Amino acid sequence: MEREKVTLTGAPETMLATLYGRALDCRAPRSVLHDEAAARAVERIDYDFRRTGMTATTAAGVALRGRRLDTWTREFLGAHPEATVLHLACGLDTRAQRLAPGPSVRWIDLDHPEVVALRERLLPPPAGDHRTIGASVTDDGWLDAVPADRPTVAVFEGLSMYLREEEGRRLVERVTARFPSGQLLFDAYGTIGIRLQKLVTAVRNSGATLHWGVDDPHELEAWHDGLVLLDALRSVDMPGLDLLPPAGRLQMRVLAMLPGLRDVGLILRYRF
Repeated sequence: MEREKVTLTGAPETMLATLYGRALDCRAPRSVLHDEAAARAVERIDYDFRRTGMTATTAAGVALRGRRLDTWTREFLGAHPEATVLHLACGLDTRAQRLAPGPSVRWIDLDHPEVVALRERLLPPPAGDHRTIGASVTDDGWLDAVPADRPTVAVFEGLSMYLREEEGRRLVERVTARFPSGQLLFDAYGTIGIRLQKLVTAVRNSGATLHWGVDDPHELEAWHDGLVLLDALRSVDMPGLDLLPPAGRLQMRVLAMLPGLRDVGLILRYRF
């Protein structure tokens, strides 16, 4: 089997860390996501995955974060079976393959053109009404190509911390103003996580820089009339932590007791 040579730097390179994390989780004795598509994609990539610094514990954490966002997306589609899904900065995430939405769902994967081309070579095409857009989330034009005729859920994992706050605000304002109703589902770092970014191996080795930290998720409610915070789940409180390796469970218990570090990571759900 010919392997795909992947040469990325900066923030795009970090998507290989999350892909590798889901692949490691898939091969773990107690897998969280069972992401076979991710495991197969890793086998096809020519890349030194040691650069990611991914361990059994961090891989399980990536999988748990992905599962929570999957669960919220699935709940939204259960309530709105003819919705639009905006999967922003999709990278090599196999969310559409994992959720397998029905033909009544309009699913849009968006990322830079070179990333979209790579995922089309590496990942199996999802079924149903699926399309891709090659653009940066901070570009102005791409949203005009998305019909505004349905409830819309925007899912963006591993994106917010790479944006500057003004870019994050602009994205939230544009999505919430464009569609009649919906939800925003995403993860965020607290400002302490931004300050400690060089401790994250994948960020340090890729040369990426994290910018935006969210300490008070309620502050975002002022960015759009009708935007309401539904859930702010700290990483140390995430359901399924019992699936972490013993060392990881201990680490999370310690972090949960430290006032600053327990807010290092959040998973957020808003309604608009």
